[in-house]
Amino acid sequence: MTRKPTFLESISTILVMIVIVVTGFIVFNIPIQALLILSSAYAAWIARRVGLNWTDLEDGITKRLSTAMPALFIILAVGIIVGTWMYSGTVPSLIYYGLEFLNPHYFLVSAFIISAITSVATGTAWGSASTAGISLMAIGTQLNIDSGMAAGAIIAGAVFGDKMSPLSDTTNLAALVTKVNIFSHIRAMIWTTVPASIIGLIVWFFAGMRYQGNTNTSQMKRLLSELAQIYNINFFVWIPIIVIVVCLLLKISTVPAMLASSLSAILVGTFNNHFNIVDGFKATFDGFKDTMLVHSSGLSEKTTALVQQGGMMSMTEIIITIFTGYAFAGIVEKAGCLDVILEKISKNINSVGQLILATIIGGIIMVLAAGVASVVIIMVGVLMMDMYNKMDLDRSNLSRTLEDSGTMLIPLIPWGTSGIYYTQQLGVAVDKFFIWTVPCYLCIVFAIIYGFTGIGIKKVNNKSEDKELPS
Repeated sequence: MTRKPTFLESISTILVMIVIVVTGFIVFNIPIQALLILSSAYAAWIARRVGLNWTDLEDGITKRLSTAMPALFIILAVGIIVGTWMYSGTVPSLIYYGLEFLNPHYFLVSAFIISAITSVATGTAWGSASTAGISLMAIGTQLNIDSGMAAGAIIAGAVFGDKMSPLSDTTNLAALVTKVNIFSHIRAMIWTTVPASIIGLIVWFFAGMRYQGNTNTSQMKRLLSELAQIYNINFFVWIPIIVIVVCLLLKISTVPAMLASSLSAILVGTFNNHFNIVDGFKATFDGFKDTMLVHSSGLSEKTTALVQQGGMMSMTEIIITIFTGYAFAGIVEKAGCLDVILEKISKNINSVGQLILATIIGGIIMVLAAGVASVVIIMVGVLMMDMYNKMDLDRSNLSRTLEDSGTMLIPLIPWGTSGIYYTQQLGVAVDKFFIWTVPCYLCIVFAIIYGFTGIGIKKVNNKSEDKELPS
């Protein structure tokens, strides 16, 4: 006999998980995966209290993991594309030209803009961080830029582009769930994303002033020389970027587009750099290695470490983390805890400001619990949509707030998939870059201000708008 969990039982699953993860990860440096399993054990105990058995929990975990499969495909594709773009010389060329032209005084501002453009063009923040992001981190290291500052600007740019791109999965999902035209959704997000980003640019500009002229010229010259020794840096190294941009503009799905780009990268590395084509395919699995280089003698350790990246195997830790994180989310959801928490939040809402605030609180709780933006968008969006309709609010207000409290916050959760992904790819812990991802947390501030002042809040003027669907 099953029953509905109490609010105390429901909220305890989230609170216990936060305590376990924060204490274990930050204080004792226990791997996040083990802590998520321990959190899942407590959630399973609560589920047992409300009458569920192990078979029920297995079903909940399986259903939750099934929703993660698109993300897993993208993760594996990212591993492939990083390995092959190293093989082709695409990422090293980005580093090469970045070192030649980027001024340390403007590095943080440039990092945000470059990362944002890459993310808008490709529709994926993860892909942007793993290509332009890796290149920018390498450049920042050579320019002696603080790694937390650099990572913060890069991640903020990647998330900005992912949020504002019509090719993004979360952008399309938010529009789909709330039944809003995708371009109406993007226009609505300008209200919070642009001012938050402008403040971020101001912060990064003044923070970057301290780095003017603080470079190690001899190290930079050696790295440039060694990259030119390894790769033929010419027009052909840009072909993989051109391929992925063209594919995505033609509305080819992200994973096939990334695989097409990877195949072109293998051809470029083989014919332009004269590498062994067999090594190109090996790079898709185990990453690019220095043993694959034609000219590898006398290379510095920094250059060797820089080019040895990518491959599907490099994504193993992220995939395991997703499995453990989704196990926790699946159990909590199956037990009905998330529904109870969100229902509690949504009660006694009497104003637009309270509704926006409740949506944000629900989003934050879901982000902390599930560690993935898609869960926030789906569950909070479905629960809150009727309340926005009753207040005669255009649903683009809801779709925007879902991304403000989901897409923008997810990189700042250490146990979330994005937080772990960025930490691994950029080599910087969340606590180091958190404060520098300025737009990621300022979007919430602007959303709350708009909710209580009415600025940027769109009302439903025509009942036909209520039926508007995403294009």
